[in-house]
Amino acid sequence: MSLGTTEPAPAQPAPAGPRATATAAPAARSTDRAIAALRARLTLEEKVALLVGAGLWSTAAVPRVGLRAVHVSDGPAGVRGVSEDAAETSASFPAPSALAATWDVDLADELGALFAAEARRHGVDVVLAPQVNLQRTPVGGRHFECYSEDPTLTGRIAVHVVRAAQERGVGMCVKHFVANDSETQRTTYLSRVDERTLREVYLAPFEQLVHEARAWSVMGAYSGIDDGTTAAPALEHRPLLTGVLKDEWGFDGVVVSDWVATRSVAGAFEGGLDLQMPGPDGVWGDGLLAAVRAGEVDEAALDEKVERILLLARRVGAIDGLAPEGASRDRVADVDVRGTLRRLVARSMVVLKDDEHALPLASGDVRRVALVGPNALTPFVQGGGSAYVRPERRAELDDAVRDAFAGAEVTVHAGAVSRLLPPALDLAHRCTSPAGEPGVLVEVLDAAGAVLEARTVTAWTGWLRDVRADAHTVRLRTTVTLDEPGRHEVGVGTVGRHHVVVGGEVLSTSEHEVGAEVILDSSVNAPTPVTLAVETPHAAAGHAEPVTIELDATVQAVHPVGYASFARAELVHRTPGTSPDELLADAVAAAAAADLAVVVVGTNEEVESEGYDRTSLALPGTQDQLVKAVLAANPRTVVVVNAGAPVLLPWLDEVPCVLWAWLGGQEWPEALGDVLTGVTEPSGRLPWTLPAHESDVPVPDAVPVDGVVEYREGVHVGYRSWLRLGRTPAAPFGHGLGWTTWSYDGVRAEPVADEPAAYDLVVTLRNTGPRAGREVVQVYAEPPAASSDRPVRWLAGFAVAELAPGERRDVTVRVPASTWRTWDAGWVVPLGTYRLRAGRSVQDLRVGTEVTVRT
Repeated sequence: MSLGTTEPAPAQPAPAGPRATATAAPAARSTDRAIAALRARLTLEEKVALLVGAGLWSTAAVPRVGLRAVHVSDGPAGVRGVSEDAAETSASFPAPSALAATWDVDLADELGALFAAEARRHGVDVVLAPQVNLQRTPVGGRHFECYSEDPTLTGRIAVHVVRAAQERGVGMCVKHFVANDSETQRTTYLSRVDERTLREVYLAPFEQLVHEARAWSVMGAYSGIDDGTTAAPALEHRPLLTGVLKDEWGFDGVVVSDWVATRSVAGAFEGGLDLQMPGPDGVWGDGLLAAVRAGEVDEAALDEKVERILLLARRVGAIDGLAPEGASRDRVADVDVRGTLRRLVARSMVVLKDDEHALPLASGDVRRVALVGPNALTPFVQGGGSAYVRPERRAELDDAVRDAFAGAEVTVHAGAVSRLLPPALDLAHRCTSPAGEPGVLVEVLDAAGAVLEARTVTAWTGWLRDVRADAHTVRLRTTVTLDEPGRHEVGVGTVGRHHVVVGGEVLSTSEHEVGAEVILDSSVNAPTPVTLAVETPHAAAGHAEPVTIELDATVQAVHPVGYASFARAELVHRTPGTSPDELLADAVAAAAAADLAVVVVGTNEEVESEGYDRTSLALPGTQDQLVKAVLAANPRTVVVVNAGAPVLLPWLDEVPCVLWAWLGGQEWPEALGDVLTGVTEPSGRLPWTLPAHESDVPVPDAVPVDGVVEYREGVHVGYRSWLRLGRTPAAPFGHGLGWTTWSYDGVRAEPVADEPAAYDLVVTLRNTGPRAGREVVQVYAEPPAASSDRPVRWLAGFAVAELAPGERRDVTVRVPASTWRTWDAGWVVPLGTYRLRAGRSVQDLRVGTEVTVRT
């Protein structure tokens, strides 16, 4: 199915052009005398310490010169804080893709202000965000954590987020530099990307952030880059990290390593790394001071890196007596966190289809609502890995829908199975320790097997943190009571060395020792459990006595470099439960009896997470079957897709109303209620391409071959490849219907007086529908020659306009001079006549005009 139409693009000749100079001026390298004077007061040992983290989330402090530690924290979808205390909660933001789906730089400004407010609340100086890697393939595990498949949309949104936060004295650390766009073998693979593709696509958002937002920090990636000239780990790639980022662009901030990504002393030092995180151990913690003393690295270069650290400290207000440079910490005032997030996620939702103009629904016409689907019971509001925060609130979707449809009866039914891993074991009610107490006996053992400490717990998160240094293993023992009839699964998920016995049967054993790598690849977050299946026929026959099994798990105590020690043992138990057929039948019956069926399908943290890529684009489990069955039972059905990255929707042609609702953070349930009932327009537009068939995807995976990921598609990333290959997606880049209709009545291009070769494209827009609405006017450029190796078309600019019913207005979209440039051992502009086209998506283009670039 194709949503949107297009007209053929004209082909025109393109003469060669001169070298381009149309680029922003690099930011000036700081020559702050106060910073230089402060650096001169430091000893060699203090200077070296400043380049190595003092802990997991902090830099070193030098109190004698008035320098406190700078605190950093994860935060693409909120600000986690620097404490491992489970009581510390954070505001849970929508996933970054949802923000990009608004195409609204004003909302990006508001979110940047929220980042600053949340950071200040948690004592954080620098937020490790945003991630401006591109969504090169839809199976990328952190796809939801990126903004878009397009570098222009990514850069524009990120610039506003970063600038708004930094204006308030909170630094943002832009990541991951560069071409770190997938998760499989992410700590070791080499991205082979030609120089042109790097410049035009993957470096472009970073360049925007340096020139337009003056980003204070950039994080170097785990992976490596081969640009055709130099092949090296990202932190050792001097031509990119120093030559391009620092020297050419004038970046005056701090290059931070991704956590435990530093592999060498001299190589990373010369490459351009400024701060190894975490610390104080690790490669630099052990070897940098010795390398300086041995003359293996230059002390003058060390001083330059120290000044970068001190400049960052000054900017965030971490140096006594030195006011922050160019930022006002006083600008962080009380902000409406919940209201802003609720409005943002509602606006981000994308109406993929609305054949009968069902949205918004009149709440008074709906008396019975059937909420159906596994994500209706447990919405997936944030992805796994670095983006996760402990939400400060959790709202139930049925309560939010009940509030939205005042007085309506709302029922909730799973209808389908979507999770493959068994849920957590209920320790308090099912477990008995060896001493006969409720719970699990947890013992910490030394290398000889002697018990160092022991306690019985009735609450277990699957983690034992801050394990003592002399611990070798951790043993968990309990008896599990199974008193329901049917088939149970009981087991343990862990990583590293272990010995798991359940019911007297050895389920798994390994002598493999692990360290920080299980954190870096996220296998520690969701370890696949080994389980024992147990049938309980006596319980089924009505016998009163429970069936018991013994669980004895011995797992490695992990002491990884840079991280607090821990042991990992996820105790799981899948109860007999209701069969998939019974779940489906219950949901269909509820839908048939309701005035409105809302089917909420989607992914979960087993599918979308840092650390691993997806193996399929299909919705997990039996959700596709559920959609078709509910639609057959009740034609008044709205399907809500609760996912961050593209999934296949094989029923899209059949369902009259489909809403893409993202991973929406803590305010997602209420925001969905606002969208369904007309409080807020779902005015989102897709920031990526939605495939109809897995076989059509231009980059179907990112699995390294012999350790290398080949970027064979070159500059044709995302929708550009779809256009080049002539393939039809389910919905194109930029698509979204909202709840009104639009007419594009005219267009003209006006040269920008103070920027040669730049144009303002003025689009005459009219709201032809019955409701006020928001439109995203998208402008695409097409090259002079269709035969050249340039994209068929590419995003040149965009603007959001809000018009009343019947209102007609001119909307101006700036097309900068850099739009025309391409890389050929330097920036060049092919001269000739370019076509600018405006419309509602990359395929639904309504008006166009031509401009001639002569210089």
